[in-house]
Amino acid sequence: MPDPADQNARAQAEDAGHLRRRRDLRRADGELTDVRTGTMPVVTPSEKSEQSNAEQPVTRRTSWAEAAAAADAAKPVTHVPAPTRPPASSQPEAAGNTASTPDSVAEEASPPSGESGEAPAFRRSKPTVADTIADSPMPDFISSPGLFVKEQKPRPVGGFRGALYKLTGGAWNLGPGPKQRQEDELARRISRQLQGSYNTAILSLKGGIGKTSTTVGVGLTLAEYRGDAPCAIDANPDSGDLVERALGEGIYQQSSPRSITDLLKNIDSIDSLTALARYMHHAGRLHLIAGEQDPEVSDSLTAEEYLRIRKLIGAYYSVALTDCGTGVTHNAMSGILQSADNLVIAAGYAVSGAKRARSTLHWLASHGYEELARNAIVVITDKDEVSSRVDKDAIEEHLSGICRELIAVPHDRGVADGDLVTLDVLKPETRRAYKEIAAAIVDGYR
Repeated sequence: MPDPADQNARAQAEDAGHLRRRRDLRRADGELTDVRTGTMPVVTPSEKSEQSNAEQPVTRRTSWAEAAAAADAAKPVTHVPAPTRPPASSQPEAAGNTASTPDSVAEEASPPSGESGEAPAFRRSKPTVADTIADSPMPDFISSPGLFVKEQKPRPVGGFRGALYKLTGGAWNLGPGPKQRQEDELARRISRQLQGSYNTAILSLKGGIGKTSTTVGVGLTLAEYRGDAPCAIDANPDSGDLVERALGEGIYQQSSPRSITDLLKNIDSIDSLTALARYMHHAGRLHLIAGEQDPEVSDSLTAEEYLRIRKLIGAYYSVALTDCGTGVTHNAMSGILQSADNLVIAAGYAVSGAKRARSTLHWLASHGYEELARNAIVVITDKDEVSSRVDKDAIEEHLSGICRELIAVPHDRGVADGDLVTLDVLKPETRRAYKEIAAAIVDGYR
């Protein structure tokens, strides 16, 4: 009876031999890879196979990546199952089948006819999440910083809407009403950014109808809403009081009373805004050049001298207002009209004031200033009470037909007294009228 131990030893030896032969056959078929290189080993035919298959090509050393890419190009595969190891009990394949395996692998690895030998690019059957994000349109966050921010209603100021906003702590925001929207639009027009320097002349043929008060009120309004400070020039040859109306007579006398005459004497030495500021007076952000108070020299300002001052002011200020004297024939008037971008004609509701405003426009149109007359802004200030016999509506209708815009300033003691003009003491209707004048002036700067 054979020894069981010997039988077990022989069985193990036979199994080991079968495993080695099966491994060699699988390696020859290309099913196993080299552990170090990850490529299929070269299968060299034996002498016997060389005689029988002399015309068959020798399989080149090919990586699994190239073989997979070539197979994918030849026949798209949607799903490739993972290779399964055959069970240990399976028998090795016949030698005849193994002999043809290298040829089939070579045929699959070779590129299709008519195509280049390069491996095709890696393809995905389904786009990834990264591809989807990359292909989606990217918003321009620089030009649209508020793309993901909800637009908020502007805060209402005053009235029922403003009171409700304050009472609820901002929880109920009805937005600005029609009146506030109109005010905001006026502020936008006044604050429009300008390229270059512009000059507006305020003139009249009759004194005492609100010319200087209009200059101060409009100048203070421009200073309130514009980012750059405006400048007002007193070019009245009859001892103008522009600075006194803006600062108050007492403050002007206490300050250095430098005038336009002092500026002309030293104009060649002024090369900076700091040097120019020594000849300026300031009412808040409104900068002013005082007129000459000596009657013997006040009428000596010529057109050439005014143009020199205007050129200097234009180098540092984008908006300038020139308060002219009564009349259009004094020495500096030709220089003022030559450098003016638009005009404000002061008028009143008195019959004589309305007639003089019409005469001013007619004179301008007939002396080569048609464009200035056509684009002029007529301001009617209700400074003095007139009788009910005067038809105010008829005066407004007549003057509005011969100018670009007509604006009425209501009666206000802060203007009619002929003293200091400050926006804080003016009626809301008066302040709104000055805002409309300032907006119309800036609209004319083209």
